[in-house]
Amino acid sequence: MPLVSQAAAFGLPSLGVRAAGPRVALRAPRATDVPEARRFLRRNAEHLRPWSPVPPAGEDPSSLTEISKAILRQRREWKRGESFIFYVTDSARDDVILGRVALTGVTRGAFQNAYLGYFIDVEHQRRGLMTEAVTLATSFAFVEAHLHRVQAAVMPNNGPSMRLLERVGFRREGVAERYLQIAGRWEAHVLYAVTVEEWGGRSPAPPPPPPPPR
Repeated sequence: MPLVSQAAAFGLPSLGVRAAGPRVALRAPRATDVPEARRFLRRNAEHLRPWSPVPPAGEDPSSLTEISKAILRQRREWKRGESFIFYVTDSARDDVILGRVALTGVTRGAFQNAYLGYFIDVEHQRRGLMTEAVTLATSFAFVEAHLHRVQAAVMPNNGPSMRLLERVGFRREGVAERYLQIAGRWEAHVLYAVTVEEWGGRSPAPPPPPPPPR
């Protein structure tokens, strides 16, 4: 079954969905976020540089044009069930961006998997906010998006990120050599994953069974 029709059979989450915890909330990017997203990216440019791919020559990912295009693409991919990008905000207000969590490369069929990525504002590190955000996003993957597996890849020198994944219930699966090109170099990554069966009580309800083959 094609990706779009199969995703529709599961029931796609609305772009208006909001997942809230005690301190943070997750929501989809909106066109009105462009100025705040620009401030967030420029404020965190040096903080994120060691963990990010090098942008194409002449392209500034923090420009108003590139952010506008990115948000339009993210909303389009959400509607097609291809990815679910969230801004992390304060649970009491949603106009200030604290970070981002992404479920990308959504694959249906026999895999039912998404790839998890995340980052938080440099001024909000080590407060447990991203732990809460990753927990919310993973529950969304299993309950709202009806996936079976979420996996993540972390550079071996990023100890805080590995500890975060282990703390929320991801299991280490191994090391992939020269896995992603980060900051201009092919870097090994430690692979983590969790399935809906392992997630258990962290989700309010199990996902429905997959639709019958056509």
